[in-house]
Amino acid sequence: MTGGPNHETRRQILYWRLLAGVFTGDQQPTLEQASAGIVDDLGLPLAVLDPGISIDNVVQRYPAMRAEFDSLDFSETGDADTGDSAAEGAVAEEAETRAVAEPPRAIGAADVRTAALVSKLLLNVFATGSGQVSATQLAGWQSDANWLRRCLGEEQAGTVQGVLTGLEGELVSRMRLREVLADPHLAAQLTPSMSLIEQLLRDKHNLSGVALANAKRLIRRYIDEVAEVLRTQVQQTSVGTVDRSVPPKRILRNLDVDRTIWKNLPNWNPRDERLYVDRLYYRQTAKRTVPARMIVVVDQSGSMVDSMVNCTILASIFAGLPKVNVDLIAYDTRALDLTPWVHDPFEVLLRTNLGGGNDGPVAMAMAQPKITDPKNTVLVWISDFYEFDRSQPLFEAMEAVHRSGVKLIPVGSVNSSGHQSVNPWFRERFKNLGTPVISGRIQKLVHELKNFLD
Repeated sequence: MTGGPNHETRRQILYWRLLAGVFTGDQQPTLEQASAGIVDDLGLPLAVLDPGISIDNVVQRYPAMRAEFDSLDFSETGDADTGDSAAEGAVAEEAETRAVAEPPRAIGAADVRTAALVSKLLLNVFATGSGQVSATQLAGWQSDANWLRRCLGEEQAGTVQGVLTGLEGELVSRMRLREVLADPHLAAQLTPSMSLIEQLLRDKHNLSGVALANAKRLIRRYIDEVAEVLRTQVQQTSVGTVDRSVPPKRILRNLDVDRTIWKNLPNWNPRDERLYVDRLYYRQTAKRTVPARMIVVVDQSGSMVDSMVNCTILASIFAGLPKVNVDLIAYDTRALDLTPWVHDPFEVLLRTNLGGGNDGPVAMAMAQPKITDPKNTVLVWISDFYEFDRSQPLFEAMEAVHRSGVKLIPVGSVNSSGHQSVNPWFRERFKNLGTPVISGRIQKLVHELKNFLD
């Protein structure tokens, strides 16, 4: 690899090795030998060729490389595929864009070095192998996935989040989780994530002693982390401060000067340079005297676990606001009133029983008696709406509730990936009713609730 190396060829070798590692999982001796020579010529450690060594470990051993990994930027490589083969699409697109397309300039040694680092990161994330996974391996993968998110940037990271969530879930399923939880040292290495929390909630009845204590610690830690993010989004809500149904008092201290000027701009007379005001606008300051009621109904079947966790935490945050009464109901084939524990999402989740099917009417039968002031009530219903042949009765009940004056917010899912599946029969009818299904990130639900409560 000396005497005027062909940098384009060297870069392509590194990316062909990347593709082989992700798609076949096998090492190609010729590619491995050539890549080792390239990395050595670049002055990089052979650790960049080993997907078993995390990025964190690499930068700990070689601190000067941290800046290089930090500066990697995938923002110009196009959107990653978000379909069933999204992992392959992300890797293939990155490799093809960098290694096959004709560049507008000559490829130099710096480009080859970047290719080595990019290959390292993508192999670590997407070449997950097979067999049993340790707590250390899971923590390393989670760290590498975070490196990838940072390199992609916020917008593109969202397009591959579903893929990363799926990979993480597959890794968690390959762990001997009960054995890990029973060992305090191994359990301490676990980083809470939605995939891990789902496994813990499903298996909590089979845990005891140290393992159960460690599981509870991880669940509470995850809840606290998510709650901190959601609380920041909710804290601007002015619940209980203004009742917009009460006309503003027409007194000087309530005068909205900016709005008055803006609304009267058509009356500006350029000849004498004066603004003639024919209407004054005032701020609304009347206090809400009747607490708003928020009824949150969550489908706790297995497919909705992320929504169950997120909305349980969100309900507890809104329950802590002034002038808001929150009820929480979970259901599958039976309904469970979790309102007594709504302020403590940890206790709520320990009382849920993930799995089973959907029987929405049993949850509606529990929710309807709680509606005593329809125009001051919001009903948030989180489900994929795949019912046990009871779609029509459930929709008719929801339609009646909506027409009574209740603010109905059907939610397909609220999760980290933004992906969801909703029964198209329900989706179409909610749209025709004027209450389209909210889906995607939880910020959408926060926005709707704030609009109702303000």
